[in-house]
Amino acid sequence: MENMRLILILALAFVLFLIYQAWVEDYGTPPPVVSTETDPFGGRTAADGSGAPADAPNAPALEAPTIDTMPSASSSGAAAGTLLAAGPIVVETDVLRAEISPRGGTIQALYLLDYQQEADDPSRPFQLLKATTPNLFIAQSGLLGGPDNGLPTHDSLFTPAQQQYRLTEGENELLVELFWQNEAGLQVVKRYRFERGRYLVHLSQEIINDTLAPISVREYEQLQRTELYDPNKSSFIHTYTGGVYYGPETKYKKESFADMSKRPLDVSITDGWVAMIQHYFMAAWIPPAAVEETFYTKVVDGGTRYIIGAYSGSVIIPAGGRHTFESQLFAGPKLQDRLAEIAPGLELAVDYGWLTILAQPIFWLLNAIHSVVGNWGWAIIILTVLIKGAFYKLSETSYKSMANMRKLTPRIQALKDRYGDDKEKLNQAFMELYKKEKINPLGGCLPILVQIPVFIALYWVLLESVELRHAPFILWLDNLTEPDPYYILPLIMGVSMFVQQKLNPPPPDPMQAKIFMALPFVFTVFFAFFPSGLVLYWTTNNLLSITQQWYITRKVEQAASQGGNRSPKKSK
Repeated sequence: MENMRLILILALAFVLFLIYQAWVEDYGTPPPVVSTETDPFGGRTAADGSGAPADAPNAPALEAPTIDTMPSASSSGAAAGTLLAAGPIVVETDVLRAEISPRGGTIQALYLLDYQQEADDPSRPFQLLKATTPNLFIAQSGLLGGPDNGLPTHDSLFTPAQQQYRLTEGENELLVELFWQNEAGLQVVKRYRFERGRYLVHLSQEIINDTLAPISVREYEQLQRTELYDPNKSSFIHTYTGGVYYGPETKYKKESFADMSKRPLDVSITDGWVAMIQHYFMAAWIPPAAVEETFYTKVVDGGTRYIIGAYSGSVIIPAGGRHTFESQLFAGPKLQDRLAEIAPGLELAVDYGWLTILAQPIFWLLNAIHSVVGNWGWAIIILTVLIKGAFYKLSETSYKSMANMRKLTPRIQALKDRYGDDKEKLNQAFMELYKKEKINPLGGCLPILVQIPVFIALYWVLLESVELRHAPFILWLDNLTEPDPYYILPLIMGVSMFVQQKLNPPPPDPMQAKIFMALPFVFTVFFAFFPSGLVLYWTTNNLLSITQQWYITRKVEQAASQGGNRSPKKSK
């Protein structure tokens, strides 16, 4: 019976957890303000008088090199008059389409051509980056200098080499160039390199100092976004949207929007990266290896826009010299095998939470099964069978304990009737009964506790893996990441849960019995709104558990019956 109480506690805790998530989603944070603003890049300057945009990093001021003459500067750029009317630069490869604004070279839109916005509309690719609210999400970069050299930030106007780029047959990369210069002789060339089949974009910012004096420069890259607003998102499934960063010492850390509002991030890291992640997708700036950069966060526009970025240390470029800053931007789906190849720890952006150490090998096995069967639904079923088989012995111990406790149910009820409210005598009678029958009432607890982390990890694998997004199964289940449209699978799950209860010893307490009877109905309602891939896993696990428990219970009952029918030998 203690085993049943454990199951009840876990079940109720799970239900309360789902209710809490639903409350947070519905009432915890208000939906973002929908703005009609058409230019999210410029027009706002910092209050410190530096002339930098308000959403630029608060990097330490750079001291101008000590010389007799410093160049006067204008950050507007030589071609500012023509750029105000210029449209975005459009870049299309085999896997993405990007729009780059001449203002700062900001990537203001990015579409993933192999992923659809909606499963039933294959002609509409998923848009990850977007320059308007709701769901504003842009990738910015720029340069910061001394108070007088006016280097171009993400708010400065550039001249593009051309307006359209398309990767053609036989080409493996596209090079997009944007130019900036001022009257004093400073020049900046910003280059983006897009490669075939990759979501990784290489950025370089080359500074050419044709002035008569050295200049101090630092570069920065940042991601700016608003809170995610999705009116179609399930209230029963919560996934993380916000900032994250990684370093060899700090490891993977989340920097939520609430954290950014409370206090700005300011940490120096070498060989790390910063990112904004959401369900299935992410964008990350990856600085060059072995270079220390400062990671920072910032909140602007009255607390509605959140920024995470990185800026470099200062570099002095002599008169007549030049210097190039390098960085990389990943913007795409959270494909674990690709992320691991790009930067250390980047695969951790697939947010499995505290069970990552278990979830990663589970996903590897799931992916390996899919490579053989070619269907994610069958892969989920086979994986569940394999995990159930791996825990067969532990489950057998638990089910044997339940079967033995089931045999004692009438005698336990008789003891309750005999001793009534005398708890001390009742517990003493229970212990004598368990000792006499050689039954450990807690014998089924440990096997269940050992299995719980594995099944929770599998839950997160099915929830977080972009490989399963919009994946079909069979018949009416054409999208494993959406709820069953006809509620057939949740009903099967509810019936399986009810049958499983009937195989367990009934609780002697009437209140517990009523709660147990209600649980299948409660879980059926909750699972009606869950992605069908998760319901498929849970239903398969229930059916396997019923089969195993029925078989083991039957063996225990047969053994008890045979033992009872044996009569002692008569003495001569």
